[in-house]
Amino acid sequence: MNNKYIKIYDDLVSLIQEGKLKVHAKLPSEHELAESYDTTRETIRKALKLLSEHGYIQKVRGKGSIVLDVKKFDFPISGLVSFKELASKMGQRAKTLVQSLDVINPNDYLREQLKLKKTDKIWEVIRVRQFDDEKVILDKDYFNKKMITDLTMQVCENSIYEYIEEELGLIISFAKKEITVEEPTEEDHQFLDLQGFSNIVVVKNYVYLDDASLFQYTESRHRPDKFRFVDFARRK
Repeated sequence: MNNKYIKIYDDLVSLIQEGKLKVHAKLPSEHELAESYDTTRETIRKALKLLSEHGYIQKVRGKGSIVLDVKKFDFPISGLVSFKELASKMGQRAKTLVQSLDVINPNDYLREQLKLKKTDKIWEVIRVRQFDDEKVILDKDYFNKKMITDLTMQVCENSIYEYIEEELGLIISFAKKEITVEEPTEEDHQFLDLQGFSNIVVVKNYVYLDDASLFQYTESRHRPDKFRFVDFARRK
């Protein structure tokens, strides 16, 4: 079995991660790489396919293969997208690890965030997002059980939004977001690879259905070096 393409892939990954191949730079052509590595263009194509699947390069028609920024990932501030949708462009580099799924009686704080009555129950979903084998996001999701009647571990591993829209037939409409920088909690230290960072970027999400009913409150806790939050604004 010819594993040369794996070695070429590993070498190119190292060059990208070390910054020797710059972000947005164009990779050498297949012909140039084949000569450089003393191999066939077919072997190079296999290595490039693997790089693309794992989110290290983007093939652009007429321009070749462009190096992507693997240090940071763009999270849209104003957008309302699922982690699965955001992670799709990162290929196999992104994983979701479900830590727990429970029905709980909300404490006073959560009851206030979701505007609940004392008798209301909620789903609590704790998930860790892992990139390149590093645990860098802790997502704590809370759903009003009256609206989201059932959840499973499998749904939480895949996409809760996909389940809500395709299986429950509900329409997720808009969200209000609040972004703060906080000191890591014991829970952050427990679940995340903090690498000595003394701050956590916390994004609080209040998500509404199309009838303007609030069904979800989320705390998404990010290690600060891996993520940038992007938006587009136009002055009217």
